[in-house]
Amino acid sequence: MMKPLFSRSTTKRGVRPSPTFYVVVLSMFLWALIFSLHCSTSLQSGDAIKPPAFLSFRFGRPDRCAGRYVYMYDLPPRFNADLARDCRRLSASTDMCKHVANDGFGPPITGGGDGGSLPERGAYDTDQFMLGMIFHARMRQHECLTADPTVAAAVYVPFYAGFDAAMNQDNSDLTVRDALPQDMAEWLVRRPEWRAMGGRDHFMLVGRCTWDFLRGPDGGWGNALMTYPAIHNMTVLSVEASPWHGNDFAVPFPSHFHPSSDAEVIAWQHRMRRQERQRLWCFAGYSRPSSKRTVRAQIMEQCGRSSRCAMLGGKATTTPGNYSPGHAMRLLESAEFCLQPRGDGFTRKSTFDAILAGCIPVFFHPVSAYLQYMWHLPRDYRSYSVFIPRDDLVGRNLSIEEVMRKIPPEKVARMREEVIRLIPTVMYRDPAAKGMWFKDAFDVAIERVIDRVAKRRHAVAEGREYQDSVDGDYSWKYDLLEDGQKDIGPHEFDPYVAT
Repeated sequence: MMKPLFSRSTTKRGVRPSPTFYVVVLSMFLWALIFSLHCSTSLQSGDAIKPPAFLSFRFGRPDRCAGRYVYMYDLPPRFNADLARDCRRLSASTDMCKHVANDGFGPPITGGGDGGSLPERGAYDTDQFMLGMIFHARMRQHECLTADPTVAAAVYVPFYAGFDAAMNQDNSDLTVRDALPQDMAEWLVRRPEWRAMGGRDHFMLVGRCTWDFLRGPDGGWGNALMTYPAIHNMTVLSVEASPWHGNDFAVPFPSHFHPSSDAEVIAWQHRMRRQERQRLWCFAGYSRPSSKRTVRAQIMEQCGRSSRCAMLGGKATTTPGNYSPGHAMRLLESAEFCLQPRGDGFTRKSTFDAILAGCIPVFFHPVSAYLQYMWHLPRDYRSYSVFIPRDDLVGRNLSIEEVMRKIPPEKVARMREEVIRLIPTVMYRDPAAKGMWFKDAFDVAIERVIDRVAKRRHAVAEGREYQDSVDGDYSWKYDLLEDGQKDIGPHEFDPYVAT
C-alpha cells in the first residue's frame, strides 16, 4: 500500500510531510534542472527550443506543435544574407536598400502617412518583392521551429531567390543567371534531410512571380530554378503562381500594415467598417504605353468621364508622380469598389492594398486572383469581389459604373464585410508579435504547406506518389477540386485560361 504524501502527526504542528513527499519534490527539481539546461544549450547554439519528449504533455496539456514543427536550414550566406547586403544591385534605378531594412518591411511610416490613412503603429513602406526576407524573419520567430529535422512536418529553405533573379535578370549570359539557382539545387540534394523524402517535404518562397524562374533551355526571361527536377519535388510559394504547373502556390503580396497585436487588427477592421466611402469606384495605377484597347486604358477613360470615380494622382495623370503608400491607401479607403486590371503579370499588389482598405476588388481575368490565392481567398469569388470579363469591357464597351450601380446596396454591404473579414489573412504581422489569435498570411500558408506535405508523406509510406495537382493545361482545375472530388470537367473559367 502506497504511503500518503502527507502523514498525520500528533504534535501541535499538525500535518507533517512523509519521506515520499521529499522524493517527489526532489524529482521535480531534477527534471526542471534538466529542462533548464536544455533550454540554455539551445539558446546558446541559436537553435529553436523544442521541449524534451517527456514534457509534451506537461500538466495534462498536449504539445501545441505536435505535427506542426518546421525545420529551417541554416543556409550558407551566399543564398540569403549576402544577397540582402548587396541590396544596391536589386535595381538600377531605385535605392532598394531602404526596403531591406526591418527584415524586409522597409522604413516605418509615422503618423499614419500622408493624410493619416494608415495605422499609427505598424505601418511601413514595404516593397512588393521583399516577401522572401519577411517570410524568413517570421520563420526565425515561429513558435513551432525545431532544430530536429526528424520531428519536422516540413522543411523550409530560406533562399532569397527573388533577390538573385532581380540582380541578374538583365544579364545576357544564361550561365550567370542560373549559377546560384543551380548551386542551390545541388546543395540541397546532398543534404540528408533532402534524401529522407527526395525533397517532397521541402518548401521555399521565391519572393517574385513564378515566371521569373521558368526559363527554358532556349533562352528567354528569368532563370531556370523551377525547371530543375529537384526543385519540382518541392512546394514553391510565389506572389504569382502559374495555373499550368503543379508545385507552385500563390501567397499574398505584402501590403503596408504589419500589426503587433490582435487589438491593432480589430481596431483597423472597425475603422474600415465605419469608413465613409464618398466614391463609387477608383483606380490606383497609371497608364501604360500600349494599345488603347486594353482593360487598363478603358478603366482610365471611363473613370476620367465619371464624377463617381477617382484615380491615383488625378484624372489627368498619365505618368507616375507624387506616389506614396499614404496617397494610395487614402484613395482606396474612399471608394466602394477598387478596380484591379492586370499588372506586369496577371496579379497586382494593389489587390491586397484594396482588401486592407476594405474596398471590394473588381477583376477582369480569373488568373488575377481566383486561380492564384486559393489558400487565402474564398472559393466563392462572388462573396467578396466583382468579375467583369475582359471582352465585355474591351470588345463591347461595357460601362463599368453601370455594372456596379446595379449591385443592390445590401449585397454591397455583405461583400464589404467579407472583405474586411479577410484583412488578417492577407497581411503579414510583425515577427516579434506573440500570442496573436488572428492567423495572418504566413500562418495560413504554413498550415497549407504542412497539410500538403502530410498527404505526400502518407502516400510515400504506401509506396505511391501523391498528386494534388498536375502540370499542363488543366492544372488549375485540379487546384479547384473539392475534398474527395477526383474528376475534372467543364468550368466557367475555361474561355479565359488557355495556355
